[in-house]
Amino acid sequence: MKIVLAEKISSSAVDLLREPAWEVVTPEQIGGALAAQLESADALIVRSTVQVNADLLAKARKLRVIGRAGVGVDNIELEPATRQGIAVMNTPGANAVAVAEHTFALMLAMARQLCQANRLTHAGRWEKKSLQGSELRGKTLGIVGLGRIGMEVARRARAFAMAVVAHDPFVAAALAKEQGIAMATLEEVYAAADYLTLHVGLTAQTAGMINAASLKKMKPGLRLVNCARGELVEEAALAEALEQGRIAAAALDVFVEEPLTRSPLQGLEQVILTPHIAGSTAEAQEAVGYQIAMQVREYLKHGVIQNAVNVPSVSHDEYLALQPYILLAERLGSFLAQISEGALEEISLRYSGPITAWKTELIRNAAIKGILNQALEEKANLVNASAIASARGLRIQEASQEKSASEGMGSLLSIGIQTHREEHLVKGGVLPTRAPRLLHVDGIALEAPLERDLIYLRNRDVPGVIGKVGTILGDHHINIADFSLGRRESEKEHAPKEAIAVVHVDEVVPEAIVAELRKIPAVETAKAVRLF
Repeated sequence: MKIVLAEKISSSAVDLLREPAWEVVTPEQIGGALAAQLESADALIVRSTVQVNADLLAKARKLRVIGRAGVGVDNIELEPATRQGIAVMNTPGANAVAVAEHTFALMLAMARQLCQANRLTHAGRWEKKSLQGSELRGKTLGIVGLGRIGMEVARRARAFAMAVVAHDPFVAAALAKEQGIAMATLEEVYAAADYLTLHVGLTAQTAGMINAASLKKMKPGLRLVNCARGELVEEAALAEALEQGRIAAAALDVFVEEPLTRSPLQGLEQVILTPHIAGSTAEAQEAVGYQIAMQVREYLKHGVIQNAVNVPSVSHDEYLALQPYILLAERLGSFLAQISEGALEEISLRYSGPITAWKTELIRNAAIKGILNQALEEKANLVNASAIASARGLRIQEASQEKSASEGMGSLLSIGIQTHREEHLVKGGVLPTRAPRLLHVDGIALEAPLERDLIYLRNRDVPGVIGKVGTILGDHHINIADFSLGRRESEKEHAPKEAIAVVHVDEVVPEAIVAELRKIPAVETAKAVRLF
């Protein structure tokens, strides 16, 4: 395993990655040859300087994961990474305390005019009267975004005896109430806040949210803090509001263009500008480096995807619970693809039982992976499976039902595929031993392990079929490990039943032998299937 550290992280993080037989390439060892190092790399860790673009990724044929020691991933092109099946992870929350403390440092600096006091006192001017400030106590703090940083800010606000009003459509009102936070619409927050602080990511909805129109909705004399993303604020509109006195002060740590060289905010006395240092404490840098190293290590060793921005993330415990169902989905998908014929058009999944409450996206991707990898040269994985299916115009359908008639299985997974020639539906579950099990094929009940080499047979249920199958395999010295049967009544009176058999064997069955099985008069379909 080879891990390339394109930018410096803490020594404890580097030590965490030094597993036996793992090669760790440090920034000093790269020597300007990052692309060459990535040709054989399994993982890449960056901060914010290195630009991971499509051209660089095109050279990284083995790359499985990119770790960003920090939150923003603007320097990483997500679409080509996802297309190549590369998980992109960041470290949200590792610097939450640092950013929250910087937010309060800026709020206190505005309230007490600390920057002006420092400058004037250094200049030998003792101006106590002009530097009279105000207290945070009793003021209302508006928080836009109650993620980890927003919550840390809210906790500190209570210590300063501030009232907290917040807007975040993805936070439950009950949780906010427990923290003493009043939830409100964005307009209500604007109208109520004496101080407004932003802690949201950059999306189409949040870009430019602080603009001429929104500034007019804010309480006169408001003080604004932005330690989130520069693109959230239209700087020209803010500068105009400050110059007109509608906004009392602003403090910004992030900007549309960094480093900051030209901005209408520069030179305004009532504006504090810091060079994107809110998360830059020794403790935070240690934390983000160690956290991303741990996440990359867990992914390479165990496949656990944490804090990914281009694929659903799960905790280690969640992954342990999901893992047998991920395996079940992949093997059911692989089985389906190998027994079907025709151009694939649609994949459908149905979850039932307790599994419906889980993060099923990884299960879905595993099923797609199992189906697509039977035919595609471009291999699908848990990261890119859905993207590959979408690019090929395949329809993906999902449905859930909480209860399941589960044949002793707690949760059931059904997967169907439709080609231009036929449709098939299989159902499976997981045994208490965590082993994947096939339970139905096209509505016919049977139970069979989903592993190794097997033969799938579809036949009319007449005497002698099993014996003839055993004879042919025996003549070719192929041992049968397990023989699973299922059948259903024919809709026509006195007509033979339809039967399905899944025959596990101890070795690969050559196509010539499968062809012999197809010659048995009652056999309608015979296919060799391999499950890894």
